Amino acid sequence: MKQQYTITVYAEDQIGLLARITIIFSRRKINIDALNTSSSEIPGIHRFNILIDETEEVVKKLCKQIEKQVEVLKAYYHLNDEIVWQELALYKVPTSQVTEKMNVERILREYGARVVSINTDYTVFECTGHREETDKLVKVFENYGLIEFVRGARVAIIKDSEGFHKKIKEFEAKQPGEEVIENEFLSQNATVFSM
Repeated sequence: MKQQYTITVYAEDQIGLLARITIIFSRRKINIDALNTSSSEIPGIHRFNILIDETEEVVKKLCKQIEKQVEVLKAYYHLNDEIVWQELALYKVPTSQVTEKMNVERILREYGARVVSINTDYTVFECTGHREETDKLVKVFENYGLIEFVRGARVAIIKDSEGFHKKIKEFEAKQPGEEVIENEFLSQNATVFSM
């Protein structure tokens, strides 16, 4: 059964990686509903939040495929109840409607919105919340001649996570395993064996 999943990817900040990640989705004909990239809590490491509607089996395969990219450190996936998330929306409304017909104070209070720009021709409102909340405000502003609407991509934090930087520190503190030492020995002596 398809559900809404947020895929979180931690990766090195490298040119072209975003294109390679999105190709993984387009090759499988999977639509990305929202995509957000930003720096993470670790210098030099970026965080991608990718929102899709898919089955868990497909999402698991996508994460494994994403992790095959050299620059990717880890890819996680979560349902909506496993993350804390928000989306930002901006609404442009004619200023004449705002001053003459709209109860601005009530809208600001009821929807948690705020005014970010007032111009003689238009006023821009901002609202942060879940998609259902920002969609309700679209309907309200449509009654007042909504000129323009834009919604930003999802920003999400995993509820049951101590932060990826802790996992990186644990990884860096580990001593190489026997398998790594054995491979290192073979590569150093490869010329001796090939003679």
